[in-house]
Amino acid sequence: MASDEIPAAAPGPDASSSATPAAQDSNDSQNNADRSQNRNGKRGGRGRDRGNDKPGAQGKRKHGGFGSAKGPVPDKREQVRNNRDAKRRKVIDEEVGGKSFMSIEFTPDEIKAEDRRPKRKVAVLIGYAGTGYHGIQINHKEKTIEGDIFAAFVAAGAISKANADDPKKSSLVRCARTDKGVHAAGNVLSLKLIVEDEDIVEKINSHLPEQIRIWGIQRTVNAFSCYQSCDSRWYEYLMPSYSLLPPQPQSFLGKKILESAKEKGMLEEHLERLDDVTGFWDEVEKNDIEPILARLSPEVRAEVLRKLQDSNDKELAEDGQPAKNDQEEASKDATTDKDFEMSDAAEPQPEKPAEEAKPVEETPQEPKPEKELSPVDAAVRDIKAAYVAAKRRYRISPARIERLQQALNLYLGTHNYHNYTVMKSFKDASAKRHIKSFEANTTPIQIGDTEWLSLKVHGQSFMMHQIRKMVAMAVMVVRCGAPLDLIKESYGPRRISIPKAPGLGLMLERPMFTEYNKRAAGFDKEPIDFSKYEDQIIKFKDEHIYRRMFEVEEKENSFHLFFNQVDNFRTDYFLWVTAGGVDASHERSDRTERVPKALEAELGDEADGVVEDGT
Repeated sequence: MASDEIPAAAPGPDASSSATPAAQDSNDSQNNADRSQNRNGKRGGRGRDRGNDKPGAQGKRKHGGFGSAKGPVPDKREQVRNNRDAKRRKVIDEEVGGKSFMSIEFTPDEIKAEDRRPKRKVAVLIGYAGTGYHGIQINHKEKTIEGDIFAAFVAAGAISKANADDPKKSSLVRCARTDKGVHAAGNVLSLKLIVEDEDIVEKINSHLPEQIRIWGIQRTVNAFSCYQSCDSRWYEYLMPSYSLLPPQPQSFLGKKILESAKEKGMLEEHLERLDDVTGFWDEVEKNDIEPILARLSPEVRAEVLRKLQDSNDKELAEDGQPAKNDQEEASKDATTDKDFEMSDAAEPQPEKPAEEAKPVEETPQEPKPEKELSPVDAAVRDIKAAYVAAKRRYRISPARIERLQQALNLYLGTHNYHNYTVMKSFKDASAKRHIKSFEANTTPIQIGDTEWLSLKVHGQSFMMHQIRKMVAMAVMVVRCGAPLDLIKESYGPRRISIPKAPGLGLMLERPMFTEYNKRAAGFDKEPIDFSKYEDQIIKFKDEHIYRRMFEVEEKENSFHLFFNQVDNFRTDYFLWVTAGGVDASHERSDRTERVPKALEAELGDEADGVVEDGT
């Protein structure tokens, strides 16, 4: 590839002539300039540069002042580099036991033996399934998308061994930062790479697991930053349509919603908003639950109903954990019914490249005998399974989708989203964000027994957890039959506790570079455009992103567990969905107020440090 460097201008035909008056004047001016430089630069041997005319003294500054160390001081750039290396080395040695996910060490001999090749500023178009990764942003301690990509760059020769110990040496920048487990069909990295080999993309991909792909590498102008040049971002959120079912009437939140509607004289208005799903849970009780209870003895039936009631009305103790009895019940449920346990399942590990796979000699183990369940535990398991199966059979109506779209429309334009993220106040100017579009696909798709809805949002930028809280807010308002104006109230100064929807359904579709692409042609550079890789991206989404979403939901019931937690903890944090509005809910006094520990995952206040994009 051609270099971006501009060659120096060739000397003119009169450059060798020195006989003209103009040339003589030029020489005199140069002599005067040299004498001025001698006075102003060296200052006649006075001042801070005294002694710098001695051999070997140029370019080095001596320590000065009482008690200072003796000897030359490295220049500022060298100091910064030394400090950065020392800090990096300390983190690697002390915090990660010498093994880093963002620093690849080579011996001096290996570095010296490598041929030096030029680096070019490029945009790297990537896609990935985030399952098993701690987000995209590279760090020393955890396995990340960038960590694997950086290692692949080094292995493919796109980053030299001399620069392999620190991504900053290659000026690595990401366009959008994604949270733990979040996927991206399209994202962009900008950095300096060695891209002389025509098959460099194939080489890099050969060192990556199948769930991470490099779509292409494009040369850019030297000043290009994918973060600064990105105009906007498209995200997709997929969720089962049963997410829009109302809370079960016997749940804590379900009871509060009905009580408040009756108390405020708004029951008829509330039921009108839930018209197409009003009788859903009554039908489930009649057709699915009663037949299970009918075959039990009176004693077993009474105990089963007691356990179900306890699980539907969980009280938070003073420390914010579920009360002791609830913890004991949850523990029993976990041991008797692993398919429907109320704890987070272990996170699947990312696929490993072929070269990492090593045959392991396995010792055959005898399968553990299944624990025989008591009649009570077996009935509880069957009833929980029946509720989940009934949810999966639900098919959403066009009217329900239209109600959701009306809620999403209230996000359009510029609003204050301080309630949709962490550590931002109403007065923080950076809490204002602009949403260009937010659309619900009117044609759901069915995968297995579950119907899925696709939501696509287009915005300039997003804050930590913002998209997931926007989805949760719209869904909560619709499923609980609350007024849509609650969304408008959430933009005001009043603090509202909004849960964050599961990260499982979130995917970065692609970033946009509209303005940069308009200027790129003038620099003889290609526009940054994912459309040329569309066929590969569609296939990748089907095989690695959508499939993972569907399989994880089928196995772990992520959305069912999320709404079950929100509906059943006895807390006033989410009572803003009742007829009492925001005044009925708890308002945290400040961002540092302790949140009930059992609700941290729902509220997102654990602030895992990784945001949905690069803001």
